Amino acid sequence: MQVIENNKVKEKLYIEKLENGLTIMVIPRKNVRKKYIIFGPNFGSIDNKFIIEENGEKIELPDGVAHFLEHKMFEQKSGINSLDALSALGVNPNAYTTNDHTAYLYEATDNFYEALDEFMDYVQNPYYTDENVEKEKGIIAQEIKMYEDYPEWQVYLNAIKAMYKEFPLRIDIAGSVESIQKINKEMLYTCYNNFYTPSNMAMVICGDFNPEEIIDEVKKRVIIKENKKVPERIYPNEQEQINQKEIKVKMELSNPLFCIGFKDRVKENMVKRHIAIEVILNTLFGKSSKFYKELSDQNLLIGTLDLEYEYSKQYAFVLITGQSRNVEAVIKRINEEIQNAIKNGLNEENFSRNKKKIYGDYITEYNSVEETARMFLADYFKGVNSFDYLEEYNNVTKEYAEQILKEVLTEEKEVTSIVESN
Repeated sequence: MQVIENNKVKEKLYIEKLENGLTIMVIPRKNVRKKYIIFGPNFGSIDNKFIIEENGEKIELPDGVAHFLEHKMFEQKSGINSLDALSALGVNPNAYTTNDHTAYLYEATDNFYEALDEFMDYVQNPYYTDENVEKEKGIIAQEIKMYEDYPEWQVYLNAIKAMYKEFPLRIDIAGSVESIQKINKEMLYTCYNNFYTPSNMAMVICGDFNPEEIIDEVKKRVIIKENKKVPERIYPNEQEQINQKEIKVKMELSNPLFCIGFKDRVKENMVKRHIAIEVILNTLFGKSSKFYKELSDQNLLIGTLDLEYEYSKQYAFVLITGQSRNVEAVIKRINEEIQNAIKNGLNEENFSRNKKKIYGDYITEYNSVEETARMFLADYFKGVNSFDYLEEYNNVTKEYAEQILKEVLTEEKEVTSIVESN
């Protein structure tokens, strides 16, 4: 068992790779009542084309299969729904699908081990029939239509579509009402059997546990012994330039929404790059910035700006999202602020203050067993150890951040997505 200690947060991470290839990470928390477990494969909505190694078969999936599969995992051959069974034990179960992974989880204060029996059983025992797949199509179609009516989701997705021409990131994680009609039980079993294989999965457990004991308990419940080779994923050759400059739509909402995106590339040391971008965005547009105060005083901004950087092994982008009665004026001011920072550099004092704030945010994430476990799972699938953020922090200098600013927040990589009021 590998043990990694981080003195900055006084945490230890215990990592064991089982014989079947499954990676288990345990972050013990003494005297904390809440226990949290999260388990899943490195298989998400972007993994819709692949080649199966054994027979060389090329598979092309309809959009939304990873999310559909996640929905169907709870239904068991016995007729029991595992979500209901776990809830009856007094634990809080859930699941979600992202662009690059799927996760099944529960949090508990009591009955953790009783819940572990059910949890490990359903994730390792899929049960798909023609009938239950057909029934799910109606449920997921309703979910898709509901999201289509959310301006916040549309402004986000349109920003992605403006950035990416070919890459499947531009497709809604749930797919479309049309695409899910093409899903059948054979597709679900193909994906499960090829991607829900131990070497392509990871588990994170956080709470008051003895690492050796909890890993032994998991081992007792591991059914999948065989470790199949993960298929070769096929992604389109995405162009470096953006797809289109702007997407505007009209919807029912009180005040217009906007999202400014910057298409980035995956480079060396994404952790350092991520920290630098978070510090840049907060320095320029965060709640304590001169920019935010001015625009709020002028009633140009409604609420704060949502500032984020997303990346995986395949993609990376910046998003600045907000709401305003005068979207065009705010976008113009944001671009002026960026150009000014590129020309004149970042204010030393503001940079230093926001760098400390970002570090504080990282430390705070460790206060929650849920945040900690989800963070370690997501980072693991990016090829990153979450402790790296604490270790890399001091290497992010003002000079490095200014270099990243000039490289990433450029006009040619910028897109805008706007949802106007009807």
